[in-house]
Amino acid sequence: MQKNLSYAAGDTSVPLLEVTIGDLFDQITEKYGENDALIVVHQDLKWTYKDLKKRVDACAKALMAQGVVKGDRVGIWSQNRAEWTIVQYATAKVGAILVNINPSYRLHELKYALNQSGCKLLISAHEFKYSRYTEMLYELLPELNSCQPGQLQAEEVPGLATIISLDNSAKPGMFTWFDFMDQSMVISDTQLAARQSSLHFKDPINIQYTSGTTGFPKGATLSHYNIVNNGYFVTESLKLNDQDRMIVPVPLYHCFGMVLGNLGAMTHGATVIYASEGFDPLAILEIADREKATILYGVPTMFFAELDLPEVDNFNLTSLRGGIMAGALCPPELMKKVQTVMTMTDMQIAYGMTETSPVSTQTPTHTPFDKRVSTVGQVHPHVEVKIVDPLTAETVERGEKGELCTRGYSVMLGYWNDEVKTKESIDEDGWMHSGDLATMDDEGYVNIVGRIKDMIIRGGENIYPKEIEEFLYLHPKVSEVQVIGVPSEKFGEEVMAWIKPKNGFVITPEEIKAYCKGNIAHYKIPQFFKFTDEFPMTVTGKIRKVEMRKISIKELGIEMEDVLG
Repeated sequence: MQKNLSYAAGDTSVPLLEVTIGDLFDQITEKYGENDALIVVHQDLKWTYKDLKKRVDACAKALMAQGVVKGDRVGIWSQNRAEWTIVQYATAKVGAILVNINPSYRLHELKYALNQSGCKLLISAHEFKYSRYTEMLYELLPELNSCQPGQLQAEEVPGLATIISLDNSAKPGMFTWFDFMDQSMVISDTQLAARQSSLHFKDPINIQYTSGTTGFPKGATLSHYNIVNNGYFVTESLKLNDQDRMIVPVPLYHCFGMVLGNLGAMTHGATVIYASEGFDPLAILEIADREKATILYGVPTMFFAELDLPEVDNFNLTSLRGGIMAGALCPPELMKKVQTVMTMTDMQIAYGMTETSPVSTQTPTHTPFDKRVSTVGQVHPHVEVKIVDPLTAETVERGEKGELCTRGYSVMLGYWNDEVKTKESIDEDGWMHSGDLATMDDEGYVNIVGRIKDMIIRGGENIYPKEIEEFLYLHPKVSEVQVIGVPSEKFGEEVMAWIKPKNGFVITPEEIKAYCKGNIAHYKIPQFFKFTDEFPMTVTGKIRKVEMRKISIKELGIEMEDVLG
């Protein structure tokens, strides 16, 4: 009898786009030039595609005037603002590789990213909340105090020659944004067109550092082909058109913002809206109402924050029709509120990783409610996914747990200057190994059941945190929950639950244990608890379980020497 294996291949009836980002941007501008392209509330600007193109072309010429050639790395270190988007398209037009630098990076991480990527030019915000970007740059690069702009020769970052500040005031050794843009005058339209036409859609165009939980982050290197197509097919699933107005509250430095947001909207001539520089739930509701937004993106914690605002009922959100939620599974209660209170009946769940541009699976429009809240959808067009036994690499049968792997146009070119790590992640047959444990049902819907590294082994029993989390979400007093393993001398690891109670409720460990008893296996019942108002998170809203473990070990007073023996 033939086995029903956990393998699926996406639809190929709509061809892949074989075009550079710059050329596609120009084609869209030609077709939808009068459409709003970009609305940035905190900068008080609203640009059509024609308006945006003028600034993109000027920035591209200014980069050329600064000596940026094809393949040079250009870094951007900033929150969401118009200049980020301009630089994204301008670097693509001149063939420079845009290096996305996490706005939460501190000196050590900044220095690593700049040196590892070999950045020649950096565009930096001045400050945001507690981040003093300019101060950090002068600390890392004291030579800025005595050099002319564009002539930096720094001991700590020898490859970096030019820094452009997004602050309006002049600073030693740096160009202001306006001074930089003025340099566009020395490059002609013909020169820019010649550079743009020399590029190929499979050229590398972007380096995104994955937030490594151990060791240094790795620079996933992506091509025009990778990210243009992923943005296009993600928004095709949403049935996006040139009349849609999309709020992008997720950070642009991450694939969710710059690919699913900026590029996804651009491929259809739609409008992108930044409600605020960093995430602000009230600003999102205000702009959704004022600009009659139709699409809203976010991670579950963002939607929780928006819906928890007492003012949520004061806004007219009926223009919203759908969006994308990613980064974590959407609990049923949250999905119901998103579909009713926010009227987003087509809220789709997407799954992927930076190394796959990012999306590999998505819940299509016709997905029934139960699948929207229990799976991450079906395979994407022109992509293959399979689930394999982590030990044997053999494809498992449907319904069995294994590691999710992706193959197709979306797989990165590799990790920048790291052949060893690339070979560890992409096998000889071109499959990208995700490190995520998953199952696939008979309809091809994929369910992520945890990280291979997150799996808790208690007394020889394999425990998947996600399974316990999904059960505890059903408790009427639980708002959010995350489950981790903490060291145990007796069992190797013990289960711990971090729980955020719903507003106005108090929960006790005894209550949770009683709720679990008889409903889940005894060895899965959490032995330790932390009741909290918030979880340690990355800038993109992903829970940092590594940080949770560190905090828990310290608070529980677990001596690692005792555990390790």
